Amino acid sequence: MNKKKIINDPVYGFITIPSALVFDLIEHPYFQRLRYIKQGGMTHLVYPGALHTRFHHALGAMHLMRTAIETLCNKDVDISLEEQEAVTIAILLHDIGHGPFSHALEQSIVQGISHEDISAAMMSRLNRDFDGQLQMAIDIFNDTYPKRFLHQLVSSQLDVDRMDYLNRDSFFTGVSEGVISSERIIKMLTVVDDHIVVEEKGVYSIENFLISRRLMYWQVYLHKTGIAAEQLLGKILKRARELALSGVPLFATPSLNHFLVNQINKEAFMTDETHLDIFAKLDDSDIMSAIKVWTDSSDKILSLLCRNLINRKLYKVDISDKPVSQNKLNELTKAAIDQLGISKEEAHYFVFTDTIANNAYKVGDGNIRVLMKDGSIRDITTASDDNNLTALTKTVKKHITCYIKGL
Repeated sequence: MNKKKIINDPVYGFITIPSALVFDLIEHPYFQRLRYIKQGGMTHLVYPGALHTRFHHALGAMHLMRTAIETLCNKDVDISLEEQEAVTIAILLHDIGHGPFSHALEQSIVQGISHEDISAAMMSRLNRDFDGQLQMAIDIFNDTYPKRFLHQLVSSQLDVDRMDYLNRDSFFTGVSEGVISSERIIKMLTVVDDHIVVEEKGVYSIENFLISRRLMYWQVYLHKTGIAAEQLLGKILKRARELALSGVPLFATPSLNHFLVNQINKEAFMTDETHLDIFAKLDDSDIMSAIKVWTDSSDKILSLLCRNLINRKLYKVDISDKPVSQNKLNELTKAAIDQLGISKEEAHYFVFTDTIANNAYKVGDGNIRVLMKDGSIRDITTASDDNNLTALTKTVKKHITCYIKGL
């Protein structure tokens, strides 16, 4: 069977599947599941075109990785054919552990576990199923492989993951500020002392990359309507679990029900493969089918939350530099209690606070290194003549107040 297929991608054009092993991994149910998990969580409620999936993104990141490998090999960087396939697999599977709606429910399904942890667990299972052929990819993913620059291509502040999601999310949302010149950035990459570096002539492309990332966070990833939708989705799951744990029967697919009626922590998840098997059957459709049924729940709070999400009646979100005053919070809480006829304990589903943060570049956290013409290596913030880049190293933290409209 010919497994070297071509996929037509709306962002890059044709993407080639490079080997039979990669083809078989894409065909695996773990990877096919990504077709049914939205890349942007609830972003489509802000930008209607943002219906692209983790499946799209993983293939796009794989395509950019192949371009990066070709570029580095042309610059006489030593990457064996086995290493080329392994780093391709590492980026292909880097997001395989995402749960429904990507980041929106990351701590709602299993407490205290990240999608990276679940990705690692799924890769270990796949390695067993594929007779150990993924071991080098896993070592690269976990940053235990001797050539550390390969891991930096998969996960760093200038990795092909970020390059793809900025361009892809810009394409599907229509937010042009996120468009970066990923092809030029990749062509400027090389390796010095086992680190990925950018040639000095690529500095302006890196500046654009960092500024685009900051703008995309405020305009897309941290858009207040998107935040409102994701907070509402989280509150729905919290209420559903609260009811399920107290013995209230709720409609749910078997996979979702497993995580509603059981409190599963990281240790339990990582030691009992049953949880992984069930998690691997969860996607956006499990959540949405339950929410549609829960709109008619006998529990007033759950039904109202679900109706609000289905009908896009989202929270009003106030964003400020300082926390809301306790007096204002008390006023909103009392108004919710009076208007909805609920208890003070139940009011936190309708009035609450949280924080959001935007950090485009972290100095010291896998710095973006620039190879200067004199052979020296400098951090992008000192190599660039754009003083604004220094500002991007500061974490911008905002306080949000969410409450139902009409209070």
